[in-house]
Amino acid sequence: MNIDQYIADHIDPEPPQLRSLYRRTHIERLYPRMCTDHVQGRLLVMLTRMIRPHRILELGTFSGYSTLCFAEGMPPGCTIDTVEVDTEHADEIRAEFDRSPRGADIRLHIGDAENLITSLADEGEPFDMVFVDADKRAYPRYYELLMGILRPGAYIVADNTLWDDKVLREDANDPQTAGIRAFNDLVADDNRVEKIILPVRDGLTLIRVR
Repeated sequence: MNIDQYIADHIDPEPPQLRSLYRRTHIERLYPRMCTDHVQGRLLVMLTRMIRPHRILELGTFSGYSTLCFAEGMPPGCTIDTVEVDTEHADEIRAEFDRSPRGADIRLHIGDAENLITSLADEGEPFDMVFVDADKRAYPRYYELLMGILRPGAYIVADNTLWDDKVLREDANDPQTAGIRAFNDLVADDNRVEKIILPVRDGLTLIRVR
């Protein structure tokens, strides 16, 4: 048994719908590692319960695992808008959401996250919780757009901010690594927010707007 399995054995169990979705993602989808896993998913549920948001924005749906975790933790009256650029799996993602008890509170949008941030923010109550897990090259641009629409006390949760530890490697200069590094530096130098990086899975940064 490794430490990851030990942790999984000592936290809340993975709900059946998510266990099934995780398995299907690893069988049917390219790059299944992009899917949130049991441990990170339980963390997202708990963060959502703690923050008690009214409106959530998710940038990067993939197969919908993380979306369902946020939905599980949402208080009554909360909704989530989730954005996915890939059109190929839209119907199956929507079907998966329909199986959730909170399916009516989930809206899937197909399109580029950078283009949709402002338009979705203008549709109703401001977002007070945002999950960033889309194009790593665009993380700095997402951040600047989000800081223009989020009110004090709102939270940004950014995934993959350690990026397989490539952020430490001088020989890692690909565009995605460069995007993550630029984002991390941008957040670190921004006095408008409080921030902490959790070494969970591939790195999870929690950011609170002051």
